[in-house]
Amino acid sequence: MSAHVHAAPAPVGGRLLNAVSFVCAVLILSAFAILALRFWGGLGAVTNLNDGYPWGIWVVGDVVIGSAFACGGFSVAMLVYIFNKGEYHPLVRPALLASLFGYSLAGAGVIFDLGRYWNFWHILWPGYASPNSVMFEVAACISLYILVMWLEFSPTFFEKFGWTNAQRKVGRAMFFLVGLGTVLPMMHQSSLGSMLIVFGTQLHPLWQTMALPAIYLISAITIGYAVVLFESCVAAAGYRRSIEMHLLTPLSKVMLGMLGLYLAIRFGDLIVRGAIATAFEPTLQAFMFWLESIAFVLPFWILGSPAKRANPANLFVGGAVLMIAGILLRVNSYLIGYQTGDGWSYFPSIPEMMVTFGMFAIEVLAYIVITRRFPVLPREDHAPAGQAA
Repeated sequence: MSAHVHAAPAPVGGRLLNAVSFVCAVLILSAFAILALRFWGGLGAVTNLNDGYPWGIWVVGDVVIGSAFACGGFSVAMLVYIFNKGEYHPLVRPALLASLFGYSLAGAGVIFDLGRYWNFWHILWPGYASPNSVMFEVAACISLYILVMWLEFSPTFFEKFGWTNAQRKVGRAMFFLVGLGTVLPMMHQSSLGSMLIVFGTQLHPLWQTMALPAIYLISAITIGYAVVLFESCVAAAGYRRSIEMHLLTPLSKVMLGMLGLYLAIRFGDLIVRGAIATAFEPTLQAFMFWLESIAFVLPFWILGSPAKRANPANLFVGGAVLMIAGILLRVNSYLIGYQTGDGWSYFPSIPEMMVTFGMFAIEVLAYIVITRRFPVLPREDHAPAGQAA
């Protein structure tokens, strides 16, 4: 592996109070108020959940989609530490930060959706463990992965406060943490697909397949790269920094390679099973399938040539479109394609959506605070610190 010299990470600096942080604060306070009502009056007080649809946007949005969006740290870490692509190292810490909050809030989102939330500790107590349960594997892996990510990211805080001894101790264990940080998300991202297999005939044939673990894992890795593109472009614009085109352009090519693998598995499975015929039926599920598929194919048109990948706007749009595709895959398979029987329907209530917006706002606000005050992004001395995020 060739040596790569990178600028050391440094705080961006600047004001924490601005229009973005104010909007985030309003959304967060609104979400907390709704959650107070939810924990006092039960799920029925604020959600449209019912016996036919016990899982809604809090599970699908905050957990299933949120954890996929939080795969940027895992995806980039694989490139750097598994495939020895050291040139991408400057992207690791900011990607890990986004993943850290995405997964931490996904874990919190699970508690919001539990009817008997006071029994949440059961999943952490060996006496209640059910090793044969897919949900247990997902819960255990995500819980452990959150802990691993906090340890992986801890050197950022140690550098800020000059705790060199603690930083050195974590550094000695980093190879072990990176290994766990690679294996654990592969396990639970694939298991989020396995959970759908348990739905049986209640899941539409366009999504019900034994290939779901591979589909969910590969799409999560691909979406992780898309989130890094999107986040890097937004951070560069918000902080008035130069876009790291020398990193993002080749990363987008890696993303397209993973996307090609995903599409080959996705459509190959549909053809082999004969389920592709249901995509041409006049149903909502067929329409949503094609919308999802178009969103997955569009990045090839947006970023298909070297000239297009050299355009920062294309990197931003390509990443955003692929993120939308990931949302559609998970909404379609967990909600649109799920048919529990006649007489049941679900659409999230406004309070449900406000809580989800509030969770996203926490991520944005935390990202702003930590990148401004802690060494996360590479030092850029000529960039004017203090611009609005």
